[in-house]
Amino acid sequence: MCEDDQHASDHGIGRRALFVTGAAAALTLGSVSFPDRAAEAAEAPGTSETRTVRGTLPPGAPDFVYLPVEVPSGVREIRVAYTYERPAVPAGTVGNALDIGIFDQRGIELGGKGFRGWSGGARTEFFLRADDATPGYLPGPVRAGTWHIALGPYTVAPQGLAYEVTITLTYGEPGETVKPVYPPSRARGRGRAWYRGDCHLHSWYSDGRRTPAEIAALARAAGLDFINTSEHNTHSSHAHWADQAGPHPDGELLILLGEEVTTRNGHVVALGTDPGTFIDWRYRARDNRFGKYARRIREAGGLVVPAHPHATCIGCNWKFGFGEADAVEVWNGAYGPDDEVSLADWDSMLVASVREGRGWIPAMGSSDAHRDPDPVGTPQTVVLADDLTREAIQEGIRAGRSYVAESKAVSLSFSATGPKGQHAGIGGRLKVDRDDPVTVRLEVSGAPRCTVRLVTDQGVLHTSPALPVSGSGTVEWRTTAQYAAYVRAEVRHEVAAGPLPGALAAFTNPVFLGR
Repeated sequence: MCEDDQHASDHGIGRRALFVTGAAAALTLGSVSFPDRAAEAAEAPGTSETRTVRGTLPPGAPDFVYLPVEVPSGVREIRVAYTYERPAVPAGTVGNALDIGIFDQRGIELGGKGFRGWSGGARTEFFLRADDATPGYLPGPVRAGTWHIALGPYTVAPQGLAYEVTITLTYGEPGETVKPVYPPSRARGRGRAWYRGDCHLHSWYSDGRRTPAEIAALARAAGLDFINTSEHNTHSSHAHWADQAGPHPDGELLILLGEEVTTRNGHVVALGTDPGTFIDWRYRARDNRFGKYARRIREAGGLVVPAHPHATCIGCNWKFGFGEADAVEVWNGAYGPDDEVSLADWDSMLVASVREGRGWIPAMGSSDAHRDPDPVGTPQTVVLADDLTREAIQEGIRAGRSYVAESKAVSLSFSATGPKGQHAGIGGRLKVDRDDPVTVRLEVSGAPRCTVRLVTDQGVLHTSPALPVSGSGTVEWRTTAQYAAYVRAEVRHEVAAGPLPGALAAFTNPVFLGR
């Protein structure tokens, strides 16, 4: 690049327009233009042009700031780099954090037709062209038209957020677009059986640090039968998992495709969507848009699973309600206080479903693993499914035929039986009269010195002695449907002292009692 090719411009607050994309207001800056050098590029391919844009965003800036880039014909590659200032701030005051992504000539309208990639704050530069792209971004032709670099001021310091964006266009023949190959929607299973999975994982295609191959190896080592890809606000990884599925000495792994839709009012996992499905995230709860995109997830064959609903990071706490949820991620990563709150909140939702006579929302657990030393499969959701297929696993999750365990070492068998031999397992309903005697039984293995708690709509009604050091044991409890509308089991670690319960080793979805 010649020095003469580099230009700089400042985008002050005065040079802007405010517009609405169908959700929250956004800021659009003045456009950046490049000369049309298609003829020159044909004679001297590889010629490049660079523009640099600088500006400052004030506190209270809109969620998204769009920088239009007029891309001429004959461009082979677009490359973007950015930096921003991180001034010191007083304790308790947010500093600067700026995310980035890009939309192509098809536009920035909500729904994402023009979406070409998002890396959030995980990368300082990216490129894309027909045959390749930075992880998080989608390969494809760089067609002429107005592209938009999307800046997301996640938090802004009191001093403002000073940024610099550098755009480089390289001219030449576009190259050949690679046809994506996706993993199959079924793997060789064991027929109707319990299958273990982790449905919330991040690779280097968003803010993780592991490759798909590394994640697949860790998943097999953790005893998993299936995983779900869930990159933040991008589906770019979908075409990079196919070679991790299929026959393997350690067993086949079913790889479901999805996305972690990361809004400013909480995160939701799109679980098991059709390959290549993108779900937009550019809205808040007050915009009343989530229902549309929850339906989009289901139309694409996926499940809607709010993630870590009581997480304490900025923008992570779930604010959209649970009316659209197919399941809820109650346990996220290493068990902590926010998971305890999520568990109690979910139990309150179970009580409400009984009181109001409506459907209930099953619980799940996932690792949300990003990088070493985050363990894959801690926790894991264990699902009773007819086979190891996308549809069968989703049906088992949706029906609540599942429990959550901290590792492959922990196994549970939980059921309720009536006086005439009636039987119901996890997620089922034991159809008995209100005063019929009911026996609840939990068999546990892999949980040494843990305590079993049986929880009903009244609360904890039975606590067992500690299990032996072998980790195996059986707990039985007798009740009636009149006394307990449902029963679920918790397996808890020992606690040194104090009134709080120990961390979970496992828990089940409920068995409902009554007609």
